[in-house]
Amino acid sequence: DIKIPDIDGLSLLNSFTKDLHPSTVIMMTAYGSINSAVEAMKKGAFDYLTKPLEKDELLIIVKRAFEKINLEKENRILRQELEEKFRIDGIVGSHGSMQEIFKLIKKVSNSNSTVLIYGESGTGKELIARAIHYNSPRRKRPFMAINCASIPETLLDSELFGFEAGAFTGAIGRKIGLFEASNGSTLFLDEIGDLSPDMQAKILRALQEREIRRLGSRENIKVDVRIISATNKDLEKEMKMGRFREDLFYRLQVIAIMIPPLRERYTDIPELITHFIEKNNRLLSKDIKGISEEALRILLAYQWPGNVRQLESIIERAVLLTEGRWILPEDLPVEVRNPIVSLGMLDIEIPDEGISLEELEKRLILKAMEKSGGVITKAAKLLGISFRTLQYRLEKFDVKKESSSIPNGIRNIPKG
Repeated sequence: DIKIPDIDGLSLLNSFTKDLHPSTVIMMTAYGSINSAVEAMKKGAFDYLTKPLEKDELLIIVKRAFEKINLEKENRILRQELEEKFRIDGIVGSHGSMQEIFKLIKKVSNSNSTVLIYGESGTGKELIARAIHYNSPRRKRPFMAINCASIPETLLDSELFGFEAGAFTGAIGRKIGLFEASNGSTLFLDEIGDLSPDMQAKILRALQEREIRRLGSRENIKVDVRIISATNKDLEKEMKMGRFREDLFYRLQVIAIMIPPLRERYTDIPELITHFIEKNNRLLSKDIKGISEEALRILLAYQWPGNVRQLESIIERAVLLTEGRWILPEDLPVEVRNPIVSLGMLDIEIPDEGISLEELEKRLILKAMEKSGGVITKAAKLLGISFRTLQYRLEKFDVKKESSSIPNGIRNIPKG
């Protein structure tokens, strides 16, 4: 009650909202002190009742209060699940290149610097962006994302910056854009390399001035938004061709993250397979134990044009279709079982005690070098990686010492 002996009801409300947060408080007042009730609402009361107390009204308000409490609880659980899902140590990737990315995420998460993520389609660019957000102080606010290539320019403008009623035909009410909705949070701009010159200019202004203007408005709105963008294009090449603004490029790329394609970190494939099997066991109520050695051989030999997204899709399909407890070659799509380029050389027995991924990678490189007669360019093509990537791995594993089985030794190593 607002009027109670020995203590003022509003003071009691203050102590509840301060010391017992989160709390849900319903105030009661005489009709003549409605202004006090309004003041109570401003200070955090959920609702108020007027005297004399009506039982039915009380029950309705208490029911609404419990609905609010349950909704807040659900939201807290969802936030916790999201934060858990996008923890850095929850992302699969033991390969050295991925470990370097994880270190970089830890360094940049607490800053407000813009991040530009490069990677082929399906490599997990949005996953990395979400990891940065959910490991940052902004994680309490929703992560916002938009694919710049999938929306026509006229609609993209209103999606990003919003509009006022009457700004154009059909604008019957105000719309809050993503920049404004992301205030205090993170906005992920996927496929930013596909932006038109006009949209590039508008985003550059928003980054420089830290303010936006809704379509049809004369009012500038200050925003505090962290921008993370991604592209599968070579933006430096796009700049030289005059298709991407140089000033916007340097605004976006304060921090650059390069995600390697799956074919260049194939030692992560067994770990990813295990992760996706466990995930789909939960989603599909299955109990698949794992993958057969022959099926694993096939997946390791595949070139993965669709990267991790393609692997996830294939494992989901296999978990759904397999009739046994293990994924077998026949559970894999035909195009994966019979690829255009087949290594046909993975004859590696996996002992019961397991095998290190580095050892597996080393053996595979030796097999490729043997098959190519020691020619690095041919071996790199067989493995689906670049010459420089294979050269780095040859030096890393000191393959020269074990090259006795390679007929003419290792060749095509540039001097210096």
